[in-house]
Amino acid sequence: MKLFICIVLTVFCNIPIWGQETLLCKGNYWTEDEAALRMKTFASEWDDLPSWEARANRIRKGIIEGLQLEKMPNISGNFNTIIKGTKTMDGYIVENIAIESFPGFYITGNLYRPINNNETHAAILSPHGHLKNKRFTEYIQNRCAVLARMGAVVFAYDMVGYGECTQVKHDIPIAMLLQTWNSKKVLDYLVSRPDVDPERIGMTGGSGGGTQTFILTAIDDRIKASAPVVQVSAHFFGGCVCESGMPIHKNHDHQTNNVEIAALCAPRPMLLVSDGDDWTRNTPQVEYPYIQKVYAMYGEASKVANVHLHLEKHDYGFSKRTAMYNFFSHYLKLDNSEVLSDKGYQEDFVTILHEEDLKVFDKNSSKPKNLLHGNKAVMKYLDVDLK
Repeated sequence: MKLFICIVLTVFCNIPIWGQETLLCKGNYWTEDEAALRMKTFASEWDDLPSWEARANRIRKGIIEGLQLEKMPNISGNFNTIIKGTKTMDGYIVENIAIESFPGFYITGNLYRPINNNETHAAILSPHGHLKNKRFTEYIQNRCAVLARMGAVVFAYDMVGYGECTQVKHDIPIAMLLQTWNSKKVLDYLVSRPDVDPERIGMTGGSGGGTQTFILTAIDDRIKASAPVVQVSAHFFGGCVCESGMPIHKNHDHQTNNVEIAALCAPRPMLLVSDGDDWTRNTPQVEYPYIQKVYAMYGEASKVANVHLHLEKHDYGFSKRTAMYNFFSHYLKLDNSEVLSDKGYQEDFVTILHEEDLKVFDKNSSKPKNLLHGNKAVMKYLDVDLK
């Protein structure tokens, strides 16, 4: 009798019978060969631009519904911005910044910007992957400072539960929602600045930061150029709750993967950077050709590129950064002459600052009085149901 009721609900009433857990696609959800076959199945479901866009709209709807974005407070224009510790460096400025994501929850980070403030600049969102204090690392500082010296306003912000964003633990069940919402609020903040050109907005991150990059790009067309690094995979869906802990890939009427989510960037410019030692090892043969086909439907095949470094590993190292510098220099109209020499891109002008010099809330700073504390408090405030 229960089975009959479930069938009726599913077939006739269009009500899914699965709980959230059965809809999650975690980690190595498919083998590499299974994923390659799945990509062929996905490709068979569209053959022209209208049929692709119909599929794209369903995938986008699945992301928004799976994240329960509708639960987030409808707030605009009030960021309660905190800026401290402005430091003028060699060709760029660094500031410690916090903005309010929603009442009682703050995004912490650093703003890197050009010294010349007499014009509007491109802006770049810079999320990061899994490491306790990754925002403070040398490679994050390098990439943000170089981009700032090239003429971009860059916002490097903490992953939920890391760095200074410790109001919740990283394993909070709604980590995907919080990170996506935080990215959206960073974007809102950047386009609100008088020194930012809203038509020149980019986003890039590696690993888990790559996931944040392709998710926000998929649902927000204000991102004009996107560079997810070492993360777009047909078979790997992300191994953390912040990447696969909410049902954005599967529902009762559709199945997708991160390749198709990344493809929602089309026809806006996108750079895929992959390597030979992780789940992006097949990108030239599996992931990239599929995305190329999507771009070709728009007549914009030249706007997607893949830099595959088959001898490298899972990181956002110098060679990967230089590919990204070239990409944003072209599509966001940055001035790479400020960082180029006859030996290539230079990062030696960057002053690597100590972690304490980059914090918004140091020992002498008081945090906002309205802070929500702990996973339960945040979950209760947002009233998100994960059953």
